[in-house]
Amino acid sequence: MKRILWFVGVLFLIGGGDSALSQSYTTGQLADGFDWPAGKPEAPMIRKDNQTWFGTEYYLARGFTEHGHMGEDWNGKNYGDTDLGDPVYSCASGVVVYSEMYPGRGWGNVVIIRHAYREKSGQVAFVDSLYGHLHYRSVRMGEKVARGQKVGTIGKGKNGIFPAHLHFEIRKDLRVGMRRDLYPKTYATYHSPRHFINAHRTLRYESRQVRIPINTFLKSNPNRIYTTKIEAPAPTESTTIRPEVPETVAAAIQSETTTSEEATKPEKSKSLFQRLFGN
Repeated sequence: MKRILWFVGVLFLIGGGDSALSQSYTTGQLADGFDWPAGKPEAPMIRKDNQTWFGTEYYLARGFTEHGHMGEDWNGKNYGDTDLGDPVYSCASGVVVYSEMYPGRGWGNVVIIRHAYREKSGQVAFVDSLYGHLHYRSVRMGEKVARGQKVGTIGKGKNGIFPAHLHFEIRKDLRVGMRRDLYPKTYATYHSPRHFINAHRTLRYESRQVRIPINTFLKSNPNRIYTTKIEAPAPTESTTIRPEVPETVAAAIQSETTTSEEATKPEKSKSLFQRLFGN
């Protein structure tokens, strides 16, 4: 039995190492509403000249489509690159779970913010808002932001491959991160941004903090956030650092790892189950 408990303990330490270092939750404010990510926050959404406009400053150059375009492209009223460098704002209060220059596919600078809000049913729900092709970012990962706080400026993507515009997404699935290829390109994963914001423009203010899940992206696309600094143990003079082992365990290890001639012979007469449990 002691051998079984020791074996289970080793498996726990090996398998739980990563989760022991990561932080699964942080705390934050419930969103009291969602605003547009550019222009005036109170601007109405209107139809003009067969286009969707957000007030008089920005129009929807390309909308959300299932299995196609997973967000919205916002352009300035004067077209072309006239909106280059315009401020981009967090659509609601939340915590930054990604803020990087993404290396591939023309993304450029990207910020992802996680928001907690209360649904009409009373349940607390979560969404991620993504701001892509930014010229520069003004928030860092792990930072808590307020609704309307500047998070960056409109850019042209990596190496300026696009005309200046903001690519904006609202995601239901908190696992996506920058790996959109791994998740359904449907309403099961995404919201239509303008429709979601219109439906959640004003929410009841609540002063209490709630738990917000973090570190939900894949290991190949990490967004590790730590709420406290993790101190590594100081190295010793020995080139090999070993954990302290109780004497009883050390004796058991010694007896099991003997190199005597008799011990190295295969146990043909015993099954694997018998060898593991000492029968």
